[in-house]
Amino acid sequence: MTSTRKLSTSEVNALIDGLQQEGTSGVAEADVSQSEDVRAFQFGSDDLSLLGDYYALRMLNERFARLARSVFLPMLRIQPRISSFPPEVKTFDEYIADVDNFLSLSISKIEELRGSMMLVLNPSFISILTNSYYGGKISTLKNRRNEFTTTEERVIELVNDGLNHALEEAWKDLTRITIHPNTREVNPQFASFVDGSDLVIICSFVVQLPNVDAATFDIIYPLQTLKPIASQLRSRVQTDLIDDDITWRERMEQAVLEIPLKIVAQLGEPTVSMGKLITLKPGDSFPMQISDGVDVLLEDHVIFTGEVGERNGQVAVKLTSQVNN
Repeated sequence: MTSTRKLSTSEVNALIDGLQQEGTSGVAEADVSQSEDVRAFQFGSDDLSLLGDYYALRMLNERFARLARSVFLPMLRIQPRISSFPPEVKTFDEYIADVDNFLSLSISKIEELRGSMMLVLNPSFISILTNSYYGGKISTLKNRRNEFTTTEERVIELVNDGLNHALEEAWKDLTRITIHPNTREVNPQFASFVDGSDLVIICSFVVQLPNVDAATFDIIYPLQTLKPIASQLRSRVQTDLIDDDITWRERMEQAVLEIPLKIVAQLGEPTVSMGKLITLKPGDSFPMQISDGVDVLLEDHVIFTGEVGERNGQVAVKLTSQVNN
């Protein structure tokens, strides 16, 4: 049986030292004609765990976290704050050893990478989403169970579809991917995802919620799936495309349009002497010159002229012309 154990650093260094000593002492002679066929090899270059600091993947996760807020907004009726943790590399056995035996595990295929991914949702988070989506409060339900209701299954489906779409949008600047849902499981031990000894990249996200503990969900990629784009994941080159967040722009525009402004319809500006002013008492009157219309002022600037009238039993001003300042 062939051993799959990799050489340690000390063993590699000892091997290199031995080869160097052998070359300098002339014990072994090499055919010069064969030197052209020799190519350089870097030990560990085929090790899939050496993907650098995952810079591009971290940037991708941060963008995905922003896009994912709109997925939970219709359910929570608030815009939650979502943050991403740095990616981790573990064996799949190590990952499932740290999680509960009852989870929502949605496995999907990534066509372009010819691999798969898994979305992991906590049952308590699903209960919060379901309760809030159907008119309840954002609160944690204290119950232990081992299956989801039909209503919760529908919410899981909506969340999966929304997050998959957000993930495709976040990935498109790095490489375009298409995600197709495949299977769903509730027990990590029975998930047909990867072998237990296979390495996976775990991308964790935390969702801040009011009056309850923060919720988390994970996106897991097999390391073998990301091998074809390992160089891109290590890259620090940013895309030339503009990150156009339409939702943010619409919210900003709506906020600007809702700014309250004070409008004044000014009938006239009479002038009164100080002597008459100090002698005025209830019932007195003074003359006032009124022009053909009234001035409509916005923040002390005349923007329209109008006519005083009545509409639906209330005093109203009809705008007749716009004043260009």
